Amino acid sequence: MAYYVYLLASKKYGTLYLGVTNNIVRRTYEHKSKVIAGFSKRYSVSRLVWFEIYDDPVTAITREKELKKWRREWKIRLIEEKNPQWIDLYPQIAV
Repeated sequence: MAYYVYLLASKKYGTLYLGVTNNIVRRTYEHKSKVIAGFSKRYSVSRLVWFEIYDDPVTAITREKELKKWRREWKIRLIEEKNPQWIDLYPQIAV
């Protein structure tokens, strides 16, 4: 089973949300459809702009906790290394 650490954004350089999941398609859909109350619904954070894949939950959760300590600028750099246009990656993975 795969585990994902992911970043969502409200827009380019907008509000960021960092999470971990074992089903990135379902979880991103939940953010986009605003079915779960919380931060991403409150701040309209639903654009999947970055993710990494891991083989086990412990490694994924450890990476998420590490990234949560990062400065915003570092997270932006991480996004822009692989997705400089901040394109929503959801359509590519929801096939």
